[in-house]
Amino acid sequence: MLAPRENPELLGHEKAEGELRRLAEARRLPHAILLSGARGIGKATLAFRLARFLFAVSARSESGLAVDPESGVSRRVASGGHADLLTIERAYDPRRRRLRSEIIVEDTRSIAGFFRLTSAEEGWRIVIVDGAEEMNRNAANALLKILEEPPRHGLLLFVSHNPGRLLPTVRSRCRHFVLQTLPQAVVLRLLQQYRPELAGSEAEALARLAEGSIGRAIELADAAGLTLYRSILGILAQVPGVEIAGLYALAEKLARPDEEEIYRASVELLLHVL
Repeated sequence: MLAPRENPELLGHEKAEGELRRLAEARRLPHAILLSGARGIGKATLAFRLARFLFAVSARSESGLAVDPESGVSRRVASGGHADLLTIERAYDPRRRRLRSEIIVEDTRSIAGFFRLTSAEEGWRIVIVDGAEEMNRNAANALLKILEEPPRHGLLLFVSHNPGRLLPTVRSRCRHFVLQTLPQAVVLRLLQQYRPELAGSEAEALARLAEGSIGRAIELADAAGLTLYRSILGILAQVPGVEIAGLYALAEKLARPDEEEIYRASVELLLHVL
């Protein structure tokens, strides 16, 4: 599955795409946009799609926000090399050798300096904050001045699966687009495209379990989700006389530090069952 900045395709969010295009063409695009919805449904993909559309005037499609994937703009966005696009997300902590648990103020302070620079291509300067709910209070507060006095041709795109965790002062200054989960048929189509090795019955079962999220469907596929699902159902069916050996075997598998995908998939499946 392609990363959002690389992905030229988006299914299931045509209404939001159409409205964003209408606002852009009418020159009424707000300076701050919040894209929210369940995890793994294409929010970040839509954010990068809008950025490409605003950058690539000559390579646009006739409808929606699609841009020629072979265009120079698409290639620069995909590689992270577009000078007018800045992405903010949780950064790597070299001391702990893992991603930080939150977006910190040092990350968001760079946004003000970015917007002060002149556009390299005489157009938009765009910042995408992916996982905006992960900003701590100081990081969010550092954005307030920008939101109150937005730069001309500057756009802040917030991507969040939990917008309730955003500061109200940030949330209230954004135009909010709530993206819906994907139809099961769309999840199935995408799953067959990204994981063609799956048998038809497996793909259909995973699409049902994914509850409208292609991201979740991919996670389940990569973590042997159907096998996990059957194991969990088997254990729950034994309640109250659960076989301890089987329970310990599952717990031991989930506790392995190198099995994060399986752990996350198991949590998702338990929530689905319960």
